[in-house]
Amino acid sequence: MSEFMPATLLSVATDEAAGETRYHQLADQMAEAIRRGTLLPGSRLPSVRRCSQMHQVSINTVVAAYRRLEDRGLIEARPQSGFYVSSALPVLESRIEEHSPAAEPADEVLALIDKVFAAQTNPEYTNISLACPQTSDFYPGGKLGRIMSSLLRRQPKIISQYALPPGSLHLRQQVARRAMALGMILEPNDITLTHGCMEALQLALRVTTQPGDSVGLETPTYFFLLPLLASLGLKAVEIPTDPQDGLSLDALELMLSEKRLNAVIAMPTAQNPMGFTMPLAAKKRLARLMNDYQVPLIEDGLYAEIQFGATLSPAVKSFDKNGWVLFCTSFTKTLAPDFRIGWIAGGRFGEKLRQLKAVSSMSESVLLSETLAVFLESGGFDHHLRSLRRRYAAQIDEAKSLIMRYFPQGTRATQPKGGFVFWVDLPPAVDTVKLFDLLLMEKICLTPGTLYSPSGRYRNALRLSCCYPFDARYTDALARVGRRACEISGLPPGIVTQAAE
Repeated sequence: MSEFMPATLLSVATDEAAGETRYHQLADQMAEAIRRGTLLPGSRLPSVRRCSQMHQVSINTVVAAYRRLEDRGLIEARPQSGFYVSSALPVLESRIEEHSPAAEPADEVLALIDKVFAAQTNPEYTNISLACPQTSDFYPGGKLGRIMSSLLRRQPKIISQYALPPGSLHLRQQVARRAMALGMILEPNDITLTHGCMEALQLALRVTTQPGDSVGLETPTYFFLLPLLASLGLKAVEIPTDPQDGLSLDALELMLSEKRLNAVIAMPTAQNPMGFTMPLAAKKRLARLMNDYQVPLIEDGLYAEIQFGATLSPAVKSFDKNGWVLFCTSFTKTLAPDFRIGWIAGGRFGEKLRQLKAVSSMSESVLLSETLAVFLESGGFDHHLRSLRRRYAAQIDEAKSLIMRYFPQGTRATQPKGGFVFWVDLPPAVDTVKLFDLLLMEKICLTPGTLYSPSGRYRNALRLSCCYPFDARYTDALARVGRRACEISGLPPGIVTQAAE
């Protein structure tokens, strides 16, 4: 194998961002080259000395970068030979499945969701499934606390105020400014603050549908959408979805032309549970279809700012011409889950949304809204996001290295473009509902794939969440999942590879 690497691809910027070291930058850019396939599995990396010369950094910097890549499971050292790109976890292949007819989510799926949620919220269980960062080091709690204390000292009457819909003007101004990074040109009056993203999604459904309507969903989809649809008397229609590129737009266009859908909910950027981001051309076509057929698209942008690429892929909303796209998101995954502050840009439905918000939950906290506004205005969020993106990308890589080591042969996974969750397909013999029940006895909680389909598909799949500290408790739990899956399947652990020696 050649040990040449394109210097343009792996060059390290001379102007370092605050808090970032040269070895972090070198490791991150090499990791990106591995993810893109520029550095192939099994290929040899330059020697430490050669890499030092190529990038004009010290030998210690290269050693630290290689050690970091080893910790993430991306490269491996071979005695008397050097460093090689680790053999990659096989990628989940493209699949376009038959769509199902419109139907209410199956009772057994809803019952399983309740069972899993009860286990997820039990502090005695080791959780590898709940998509909620659980420790304070994932959030800038100290900075937010200091801002809040300062606001209370300077404006003690703030806690006696109501922020009636659409909510704090200061925060909506900052939200509109940040939305530009995702290609959206919004005014503060286009935005309504909500009680988290789930309320934004619920309000969006309530203003665009009525009981008995059919709502198109990605498959697999975010599982809490299923009880939400059921509670509103709505039917779910699974739209064929590719694990790399997202919704099948040909299938969607056929459904729209046949007037089978009253609304669509989709997560085009860093989708939960698969992690894909739709290509730019597909996002443009999706916006065009919804506008042409005048069917609302409810765009869930919860992870849109946790993208791993150098530039952010724009929201579908940014290509919306006539207000048929409603963009929903919140700060719960990135800044402060307990604040429960989200927002929605409702397009042509904006005024109805504000009215419905008023009779639904009235207002969001002035103190919490102003605290977030000050933090966003200070630029602290951008610094926090850089750290968060790097950490989640590293932890996904590390989780995949553990899967390669402990899970049965034949296991495949998606390649997330952002967020902190990804989708794992186990060999067909592994029923992940049975695996879930088995692991509950060991106080380990995972989410079976059937939760993510209203018709109960994906019996041999699961979603993994990487928003926890990668300590011994988490890594041991993941190893035990792999061992139980091997026992069920009768297959040995480890990924079979053809890596060149």
